[in-house]
Amino acid sequence: TETGQCNLTLTGHFGWVTALCVVGDGRVASGSEDKTIKIWNTETGQCNLTLTGHSRGVYALCVLGDGRMASGSEDKTIKIWNTETGQCDQTLTGHSWGITALCVVVGIGHVASGSRDWNIKIWNTETGQCDLTLTGHSGWVSAVCVLGD
Repeated sequence: TETGQCNLTLTGHFGWVTALCVVGDGRVASGSEDKTIKIWNTETGQCNLTLTGHSRGVYALCVLGDGRMASGSEDKTIKIWNTETGQCDQTLTGHSWGITALCVVVGIGHVASGSRDWNIKIWNTETGQCDLTLTGHSGWVSAVCVLGD
């Protein structure tokens, strides 16, 4: 804000908060070491949904659009969620270590994931298949982003 003051504190996780993303419509999502994702109303501070399904901490979140969001976990999976209902629509598997980063690949229905397995994978979010694995890193991949067209 203009004053630099905290307007709202969201409480409810039982572990460290390790991921955040803006869902839209006045909502924000938080992922935690408590294995959950919470979707919050930023006007009221109330938790609207708690998403469960990961077996380890959640370390990455990204909004896919059309009411969907992806989460990446130390359990080596990426889950695709409906942000209105809280239902897990899909689970993507293929990394050999935990997921540390996610980003949407705009315009082609894909998401990129980075992992402790030193790889980046490009996933088709409609089919759930990995279309490409980028290798050659000499350590964990802790961030991913898509550059231009």
